[in-house]
This record gives sequence, C-alpha cells and structure tokens, in this order.
Amino acid sequence: MLELQRATHATLQVLASELVTLKLNPSEINVLANLADGRCRTVSELAREVGSRPTTLTSMLDRLEGRGLLGRATRAGDRRVVVIELTDAGLTTARTIRTAFTRLERRALAGLPADQVAALRAGLRALAEVSP
Repeated sequence: MLELQRATHATLQVLASELVTLKLNPSEINVLANLADGRCRTVSELAREVGSRPTTLTSMLDRLEGRGLLGRATRAGDRRVVVIELTDAGLTTARTIRTAFTRLERRALAGLPADQVAALRAGLRALAEVSP
C-alpha cells in the first residue's frame, strides 16, 4: 500500500505539472478524467468512479460548473436524480487530461511485460473496489 501511495503522489505531481495551464486541482482533474468518455452520469455514479462521497463531490461540481466545464440536469421522469454532463469546453478539457494520463501511463509502464501490466491493472481494480 505504501508503494501505491507513493505512486499516487508521484503521478499527481507529474500531471499537475503537465496540466498546470488548466488551473485545476487534482480532484477536479480526476472528475474530468472520469467524464472524458462523454457519457452522462448521475452524481452517485460519478462519486463511485472518482472514489468520493456524493456530498464531497458537490463542491467540485459547483466549481467545474462555474467554469463552464459541465452542467447538471434532472433525469427525465425522475427529477430527484441529478445527471452530470460535460459542456463542449469540458469535453475538450477532459480529453486533454485523458491524453496526459495516457502519455504518463505509457512512459511509466513501457519497460514492463504485458502480463505484468495486466496484473497491475487487475490489482488496482481490486483495490478500487474496496469501499467503506
């Protein structure tokens, strides 16, 4: 777990450096990276993907919405459900972030055999599934 923590901090430092012009914090970068596929999500779905509680996510969504990167709407047929959708500017920003993630991943894992990369991904998915 200590290695995972170190890797997380190193990754955040590299991404913060590469994405400094976007003026986003690591949590906002994480939110946008998860939305980069352009698919709408409910707040609960997005919270699970980013590893946050919906109440914590709300302030990040407020900031991103204020910057014109995403919008919130109610789901047709159920006004209690809030759906998150990227704006055109948000999709462009999110794809820039995903590209930076991909470049970093390729650089970091270039020397590993495919079976080790697959095992690493499987281990990371298992850790991501652990929730309180």
